[in-house]
Amino acid sequence: MKKIGFTLLLFLIILVGWYWSLIVYGVSQGFGQLNIVWNARPIAEVLKDPTFPDSLKSKLHIIDEIKAFAIDSLGLKDSENYKTVFDQKGKELMWVVTASEPFQLKAKTWDFPVLGIVPYKGYFNKDKALAEMKQLQDEGWDVAVRNPGGWSTLGWFTDPILSGMLERNEGDLASLIIHEMVHATVFIKDSVEFNENLASFIGDSAAYAFLATKYGMQSPEYNTYVYEVLDHQRYSNHVLRGSIALDSLYKTFVESDSCDFKKSKKDALIQKIVDRMDTLTLYKYKIPTKRFKERPPNNDYFLNYLRYQSKRTNFKTELEEKYHGDLREMIKAYKTRFPFL
Repeated sequence: MKKIGFTLLLFLIILVGWYWSLIVYGVSQGFGQLNIVWNARPIAEVLKDPTFPDSLKSKLHIIDEIKAFAIDSLGLKDSENYKTVFDQKGKELMWVVTASEPFQLKAKTWDFPVLGIVPYKGYFNKDKALAEMKQLQDEGWDVAVRNPGGWSTLGWFTDPILSGMLERNEGDLASLIIHEMVHATVFIKDSVEFNENLASFIGDSAAYAFLATKYGMQSPEYNTYVYEVLDHQRYSNHVLRGSIALDSLYKTFVESDSCDFKKSKKDALIQKIVDRMDTLTLYKYKIPTKRFKERPPNNDYFLNYLRYQSKRTNFKTELEEKYHGDLREMIKAYKTRFPFL
């Protein structure tokens, strides 16, 4: 028995040593999420707080309506989420690190328990996120650090409303809340691109129905969202076309090509894609190239659009042809086909 016990202990020590960095990361993330959950306050309490902006308080009532719509009209999973508020006080809260191969549209991935293989690593500490970015850049990856608008703990915690969410317009807010509720209803392990594309498609599509029900199709809220989505789709389609062009370029590279040669070809094509952005017919963002004045996009930027937007047409066709435009039936079918995690 002593030998068995010693062997098991030795195995445990080796296992902990092997996964030590993952354990430390997981503990850090757990504390970060618990800090938000513990310090979130009930909506009723926030509504009585004279220091909380009135302009944001009005959005809290809308979230209750969005959630009820998503549950009753779409059949998304009911939960205790979005019943509390975490006040960010105007500060950034989360940072997500993503990376791509420099001459291939292939994401850097991490393997986590439950979630499986994912192409991102989140942090609640900016310095740690920047350190991760620096390490990946030193290894030669195309890297980006982003602040996500929201996140889902997939039922592990009760997700609060982040005060930053409330700064969005009504349509954008509805899309975000429904997007995260989709994640808590349908989430397939090791299939991030499918999960994100599905949640984005349902979130955007359902927001139209919510706004039409609450405000009417002639309302400013509805029309603002229509033009916002049109802008986003036209811009996204341009970036997706650019990703196809980049992928074609990378496939022409051969082993004997120097890094400088490949980089010059890559940079020239990316600049061409950026230059053509201003030819898009947009309602609000007339000069999108301005965002790249200081630094052009890299492969990770294009991968991000593939991750969230590349399957929109497929889902739209499926919704119309297979489910006759009924989002609830589509969601019901996915829930049956893909049991949660």
